[in-house]
Amino acid sequence: MHSLLQPLPPNISLSLPRTGARPALPAHGGNGRAVLGVAKARTKNEDDYHSTLKALNSGGRFPRKSLGQHYMLNSSINEQLAGAADVKEGDVVVEIGPGTGSLTNVLVNAGATVLAIEKVVQEDFTKCHMRSHLIELLGCKKSLDGESQCAKVVSNIPFNISTDVVKLLLPMSDIFSEVVLLLQEETAARWVELGLRTSEYRPINIFINFYSDPEYKFKVPRSNFFPQPNVDAAVVAFRLKRAADYPQVSSIKSFFSMVNSAFNGKRKMLRRSLQHICPAPEIEAALTNAGLPVTSRPEELTLEDFVRLHNLIARL
Repeated sequence: MHSLLQPLPPNISLSLPRTGARPALPAHGGNGRAVLGVAKARTKNEDDYHSTLKALNSGGRFPRKSLGQHYMLNSSINEQLAGAADVKEGDVVVEIGPGTGSLTNVLVNAGATVLAIEKVVQEDFTKCHMRSHLIELLGCKKSLDGESQCAKVVSNIPFNISTDVVKLLLPMSDIFSEVVLLLQEETAARWVELGLRTSEYRPINIFINFYSDPEYKFKVPRSNFFPQPNVDAAVVAFRLKRAADYPQVSSIKSFFSMVNSAFNGKRKMLRRSLQHICPAPEIEAALTNAGLPVTSRPEELTLEDFVRLHNLIARL
């Protein structure tokens, strides 16, 4: 295990167990650092209101509304969360913001090795450089059938960083096979079940379906959290697509640049919102060749429509 230790960015601490030692959950990083380490299960207690308060007080923690922190009170929800990712013995699971350790306890008891990103705020998480550390760790681990093992992400994350978390993790299919998150219920429904021609249809819907097959698992009432939020939550499982299974586009970067430009003029026709890419008559010709009306707007196009349109425009 010592060979896994590498110089880290100044905002991260990586704690790995010594051979034969029990993994230790790292302390909170000072000065706003993100902390990445291997976690262990805490002593199993009833996850009710009072035990959660006790766990928070013992660690000198308190929920911060500005960070969208809400702690889980119901251990059965944590078990369902782990079940949604089919966590089993030998799995490597990344948990973002382990909080009181109640979900960590469930994951470790299922036989998983848990890597905990301990202190999470938006600017810290996006600088966490997980890829380089996890590639090396997972390079030394094999699944039961001898194949190289991908990790899973199972987390109850602050609602206000959910978009950043998804944008960071979903393209990492070389690291993760599945990402299971507890999200705000409205966000979960909007990301997974949203249809075309709605005001909430956005580039994030295209992004999610480009990189994964999302599935809405179950709703979690707000009464299961402390402090109680003003909204319900829900669990979504994102099964990550391998790079070979991504939609075939000539350039992923230019594809999402086109998608974002299309939605910048939400109610504009694409022949107008994409004029900076090529003249309107060429956009109309591409739309026609893609089997789409020349009056199409972005909220009317599926992922497959955007892929066809992009590839046609890229040939112009």
